[in-house]
Amino acid sequence: MTVLEMLSDAKASAKKLSLLSTEEKNNAINKMAEKLISHTDLILRANEIDVNNAKGKISDVMIDRLRLDKARIEDMAKGMKDVAALPDPVGNVLEEIKHKNGMTIKKISVPIGVVAIIYESRPNVTSDAAALTFKSGNVSVLRTGKEAYNSAKAIVDALHEALEELSMPKGFINLIKDTSHEGANTLMTANGLVDLLIPRGSSRLIKACVENATVPCIETGTGICHVYVDEFADIDKALNIIENAKTSRPSVCNAEEVLLVNEKIANTFLPLLKERLYNKRIENGLTPVIFKLCEKSIKIIDGTAASPTDFDTEFLDYILAVKIVKNVNEAIEHIQKHSTGHSDAIVTENNDNADLFIKSIDSAAVYVNVSTRFTDGGEFGLGCEMGISTQKLHARGPMGLKEMTTYKYVITGNGQTR
Repeated sequence: MTVLEMLSDAKASAKKLSLLSTEEKNNAINKMAEKLISHTDLILRANEIDVNNAKGKISDVMIDRLRLDKARIEDMAKGMKDVAALPDPVGNVLEEIKHKNGMTIKKISVPIGVVAIIYESRPNVTSDAAALTFKSGNVSVLRTGKEAYNSAKAIVDALHEALEELSMPKGFINLIKDTSHEGANTLMTANGLVDLLIPRGSSRLIKACVENATVPCIETGTGICHVYVDEFADIDKALNIIENAKTSRPSVCNAEEVLLVNEKIANTFLPLLKERLYNKRIENGLTPVIFKLCEKSIKIIDGTAASPTDFDTEFLDYILAVKIVKNVNEAIEHIQKHSTGHSDAIVTENNDNADLFIKSIDSAAVYVNVSTRFTDGGEFGLGCEMGISTQKLHARGPMGLKEMTTYKYVITGNGQTR
C-alpha cells in the first residue's frame, strides 16, 4: 500500500473512530496495553534487530533512546492505561452562549481527524502517539525512522491484534513502511488527507517539516535548555538539579544543554560541579560530562574552550556548555537570545530574582529550583505526550489529549432567521 493509499483509508476511518463512545475507546486502549505486555518477547526481538543494525551508525546515547527492555515496555503499557483513565477530551462544551433571539451557541471539542506523526529512534513514541490520538478520536499515521522501524512494527502489530479482537478497523492506527525522505515528503504535502502533522525528533527533522509542509504542522521543540545558578542559590540543590538535568537521560529534549553561573559564586561552584559531574562519575564507572567553557570559566576549571556555536547546540550527549554571567539580568538576556523556548530553569533562594526570571523567560516551561527533566506529559498528568510544542498557536508545552482536539460551534434554535 502506498503512502497516499494509506492516507485515503485513514481519512475514511477517521469518521468511524470519531463516533466511538468513551467506553469503547477506553476498552480498546486497555486491551492494546495488555497486548503490548503479551507481545513483549516479540517486541524485544524486533528491537534487538534495530539496535544491532544501528550500532556504529548512531551514538551510544541515541542507542539508549532506541533500546527497549521489559521495564520500558511495561512503562509504555502503563502510559496507555493512564491515557484510558483520563477524561475524554471529545464532546465537551467549552463555552455556551444564549443569544438574545433565543438560540443557543455551544463551542464543543471535537477530534482533529487524521494526525500524522514523524519521529525517529524512540519506539515508545509509537504507543504514546497511538493512545493519545485514539482516545481523542483521531486516526494516527505513524512514520518512524528506519532505525526503529522493526520495533515500531512489532508494537503496532500488538495494537492491531487488540483492534481485531474488538472488531475495530486496523486503519485506526497506521504505520508507514516507507521510511525514505520521499515518504516523509508525501506526508508533509498530503493536503486534504492529513489534518495535522507533528514532527518529533532532531532539529533537522523539525526544520524540514516546518519549512516544507503544506499541511498544518505543530513545531515540537529542539531543546536547548538552560539552568541558571544564581548568587543566592542553594549549592547542594543546584548540583543535584544540574546532575539530574544533564545526566539522567542526556538524549532527550528536556535535558540541560547550557549552564549559566553567577560570577559571585563561580570560583566556588564550578570546581564542585567538575568534581560531581566529571571526577565522581569516572570513579563510579559512569560517563563523565565534558565541559565547553567560556573565557572566564575555563580559567577556573579544565575543559574545552566553547566555540561560538556551542551555546546554540542541542548536544543530546554528555556535554555541557558553561558560561559565567554577571547577574540574573545577564542570564535572562543570554537565555532570551539562545533559548529554543522549550524549558529553562533558575536555581535561587531569592524570590525577587525568581519572579523576574519567571516573567522574563518566554519558554513553554519555566522552572524555579526544579530540574528541566520534568517537561514531560506523564509528569504533567497528561498520561503521556505527543511531543513538546515550542510554538504558541494551538498548543504549547507537553501535548496531551486536549491538544489533540479542536472545536466547532453548534447552534440550536427554533426557526430563527437573520
